Amino acid sequence: MTSRSPSRDAVVAEVGAAGAGVARPGSAADAIDGVVPSVVATPATPDALAKTLAWATETGRTVVVRGGGTKLGWGPPPGPVDLLLSTTAMNAVVKHRHGDLTATVEAGATLAETNAVLSRHRQWLPLDPPWSDRATIGGIVAANDSGPRRQRHGAPRDLIIGMTLARADGLLAKTGGIVVKNVAGYDLARLLTGSFGCLGVILTATFKLAPLAEASRTVSVEFPATAQCGPLVADLRTHASTPTALELATPPATMLIRFESVETVAVEQAEQAATLARGHGGTVVVLAGEDETVAWREHDARVFDREGTIVKLVVVPSKVSSTLAWLDDAAKRRQLDYVATGRAGLGVLYLGLNGSVSEQASLVTTLRERLPVGRGSAVISRADPKLKALVDVWGRVGDGLRIMQEVKRRFDPTNTLNPGRGPGGL
Repeated sequence: MTSRSPSRDAVVAEVGAAGAGVARPGSAADAIDGVVPSVVATPATPDALAKTLAWATETGRTVVVRGGGTKLGWGPPPGPVDLLLSTTAMNAVVKHRHGDLTATVEAGATLAETNAVLSRHRQWLPLDPPWSDRATIGGIVAANDSGPRRQRHGAPRDLIIGMTLARADGLLAKTGGIVVKNVAGYDLARLLTGSFGCLGVILTATFKLAPLAEASRTVSVEFPATAQCGPLVADLRTHASTPTALELATPPATMLIRFESVETVAVEQAEQAATLARGHGGTVVVLAGEDETVAWREHDARVFDREGTIVKLVVVPSKVSSTLAWLDDAAKRRQLDYVATGRAGLGVLYLGLNGSVSEQASLVTTLRERLPVGRGSAVISRADPKLKALVDVWGRVGDGLRIMQEVKRRFDPTNTLNPGRGPGGL
């Protein structure tokens, strides 16, 4: 808003009158890459949020949506943020259809809260992204965020079957259904999944669920070199192994292979995987109970709970080992400290980088040159604004960008929602 705009207190009053209910001036705690939003609003109902959004569009305000804030720094630094819309007051599990293995959940509910409710019927939403105690359903869907169990259960786009959303003009829309076998028209739910808040505000999402497993075992493997991970992954596939998670980490070169099923099956598959790992020269421990829980907590923390840059790297699974070998050499030459974790069987990795900003920019740029469009990507998920100023956070999008821009124009012609911060600068 310009200097000729109404005072901040007047705008706060306007936002409240528009239907937001609770509104306040933004503070340093609300900043996005150092940009403090003018006003923060926390609508308590979908109708209130839609009315607030309509007011923002009509008055030419820019809007960013926030749930738990775990992904608020993803994307380029924003321009001035007129209104930060919080979904945290809308945090209920609306309906758990346990007989159909589906549930509808409000966007502001955290994943941990949601699964606590679903567990009463021994079911869960099988997603395990970082910070599940703070990450909200709306943010997880908007970013299509997932974790190690993507190996077995997929990402949010694979699990979502319906959604309600608010368009930039305040119109409420519903897409999809409440059962798994749903073919009701164009799949807007999957279109909004991974749109980073650029097309509409997610209000509720309906998912297919999974039963909670009776037992779990994790095979922890340490190798002398990362190159030994690839042959083990191939061998597990040959033996029809069905892990729920198949993770690697480096340095040092380690793998975590998880099996979740009834007790006898989990134990049998873990022992088979352990035998295969020993055959590939690995040092093996089979974990259960608290030891298993600690191992997975430490694995997640290696990248996500440390300071510095995070890059999401996607490569063809067969190129994981060669890419990590290149990364090790490239990081050492640039005197960068790095760790890498991720889905060994899917080619989805996360790099944690620390060191000179200019050298980090050089590494990301060179890494992208190795990845043909459509066969890999390196997206900066978290970084200092200085790094974001040196290198585009998204990288090359390819020919699909024109379609994405047209979809953005149709859904948000006034460029109200998260302007310039979505994929390809949407």
